[in-house]
Amino acid sequence: MTQEQQTRKGNAIANTYGRVNNLTSHERFRVSFCTDLDKSVLVNNFEKRGWSQVGSDDDWNFYWACVQSCRGIFSVDSGYRMNDNQMINHFPNHYELSRKDLLVKNIKRYRKDLERDGNGLAEKAESNWSNSASTRYLHLDFVPITFVLPADYNMFVEEYRKNPQSTWIMKPCGKSQGAGIFLINKLSKLKRWSREAKNAFHPQIAKESYVISRYIDNPLLIGGKKFDLRLYVLVTSFRPLKAYLFKQGFCRFCTVKYDTSVTELDNMYVHLTNVSVQKHGTEYNSLHGGKWSVQNLALYLEGTHGKEVTDRLFGAISWLIVHSLKAVAPVMANDRHCFECYGYDIIIDNKLKPWLVEVNASPSLTSTTVTDRILKYKLIDNILSVVLPPDGVPDVRWNKIPSQDALGNFELLLDEELASQEDNSHAHHNKNSRSLGNRWK
Repeated sequence: MTQEQQTRKGNAIANTYGRVNNLTSHERFRVSFCTDLDKSVLVNNFEKRGWSQVGSDDDWNFYWACVQSCRGIFSVDSGYRMNDNQMINHFPNHYELSRKDLLVKNIKRYRKDLERDGNGLAEKAESNWSNSASTRYLHLDFVPITFVLPADYNMFVEEYRKNPQSTWIMKPCGKSQGAGIFLINKLSKLKRWSREAKNAFHPQIAKESYVISRYIDNPLLIGGKKFDLRLYVLVTSFRPLKAYLFKQGFCRFCTVKYDTSVTELDNMYVHLTNVSVQKHGTEYNSLHGGKWSVQNLALYLEGTHGKEVTDRLFGAISWLIVHSLKAVAPVMANDRHCFECYGYDIIIDNKLKPWLVEVNASPSLTSTTVTDRILKYKLIDNILSVVLPPDGVPDVRWNKIPSQDALGNFELLLDEELASQEDNSHAHHNKNSRSLGNRWK
């Protein structure tokens, strides 16, 4: 076979972004994968690339792991050291972003650091929220006022007493899918819960802390129902920060119309959008799963509020995501073997202001509808195209700058490396322009 024939054969075998046919080991580096999740959207994507499945104790190149397995791999006791051709889908301390208490702590620290540096992003203004005067951040006000219990109990009580009519939402810090969440509108209810929950407010004994946040009680409603947004954000590096937004997110609707009355305060079908909660309701529709695409939401908002307002809202959502990532970047253990796809949950209020509710490190890959399965299959396919070098073989030495074609349905939110290069290029261009200008003076 001539050199030209061999090249043609190689091009036919390995097409763009690492999608390959089944190859023998002597023809190409054979990528091996393992996963803790028995999800078809994962396994089918891996096998489509000609990868072979192995166990976690075998030699693997790509590991889609649950957070517990990731914790084991990165623990000091394990002594495990990854080589240049291995990748895993979590950063060692991903919980700095996905644990509710740590997310709030990191955002508060981020604000204070910017404030101390005199950065205009930390500018504050007087605010009259529900007739109680307070100061708020003009630009970084995207997380509801939140306290960690039991540590911040006294501060919470002080805030609560400024507006005793307010409603608050309690969430266990380390749980997901709506588990353990409830609403309160009276301090007595919180105290009663504390007595009934064994050792709930005893810091030395309590195994789990809670966050209590001001409830967004004026959500934007569609068809009279509350909804939130689930958006997927891919981070390939925290230093420099490289983040991408998947353009095919969706809305999750409650099955029961929104009602702020005291009688409905404990009705989670009114207040919680989690599919894991709503699917048990009698009004749940298994065909559409109570979901609506982000594209449909944008069309609806353009029709009811206009394109300019809609564009401003989605710009604010991108802003919110970028600054939540910047808030955790300094404390995140950046590892070139890692990437992470976070599930962002965002609520839009009736003034079209987005609020960050929480961030999930392991967003569900379970498909509840046909549309869901197509979306999540495409999500995984696009993730692999972005995180892998053009030849499809995991390699930490790659600069993690994918081509425009490789992005698929992802759009770049921020790449600090590219931004730095552009800044340097502009500075160099301006310097040359000034020197040429001076020459003629």
